Amino acid sequence: MHKLEHIGIAVKSLSHSIPLFESLLNTNCYKKEEVESEGVITAFFSLGDQKIELLESTDPDGIIEKFIKKRGEGVHHIAFTVNDIEAEMKRLTEAGFVLLNDKPRPGADNKLVCFLHPAKTNSVLIELCMEKP
Repeated sequence: MHKLEHIGIAVKSLSHSIPLFESLLNTNCYKKEEVESEGVITAFFSLGDQKIELLESTDPDGIIEKFIKKRGEGVHHIAFTVNDIEAEMKRLTEAGFVLLNDKPRPGADNKLVCFLHPAKTNSVLIELCMEKP
């Protein structure tokens, strides 16, 4: 891992949250994207080298919807950029971390992603991100 890539924030409504974050961050949302495999629509904001990702569930039984029902809107995960996602997954597994994915999967913003189980990361959901080749 070599830098913070983004912070993911679970929201009930992008139509409400995008204007709120545009005002808060004093910048426009630069991209919205549906990630069907995750059951979400994402909205991205750029802050220098880092990003904020808002996530709205498209599935009433999806991960983001369940998260909001249990914890309310708020920080869902922290994502880090990696150069070689498979090597990093192997390193972390060997170090005793638990991965939520056996293989990298397509994510938003042209990334391959993998998540680490929060039980082994002080209850913080960690996402590994690598630009798709």
